[in-house]
Amino acid sequence: MIKKGILKSFDSGTYLATVQIAGSLSVWLENIPVSRAIAASEMTTGRSVAVLFLDPSNFSDAVVIAVWP
Repeated sequence: MIKKGILKSFDSGTYLATVQIAGSLSVWLENIPVSRAIAASEMTTGRSVAVLFLDPSNFSDAVVIAVWP
């Protein structure tokens, strides 16, 4: 399952992000791995991201796969 989110923070050292899932004011996912194919310079707070959930019942099993303005 792929969901849209808003990038809240990004750590270029660990390549982990905090993402707010679109449509939810209270659901913020922390320490989500980011694809290394995405340049760190693209990971700017406030940008839209696509989050792939490998197991929809386990939100900790996810990865950011795309970013756009």
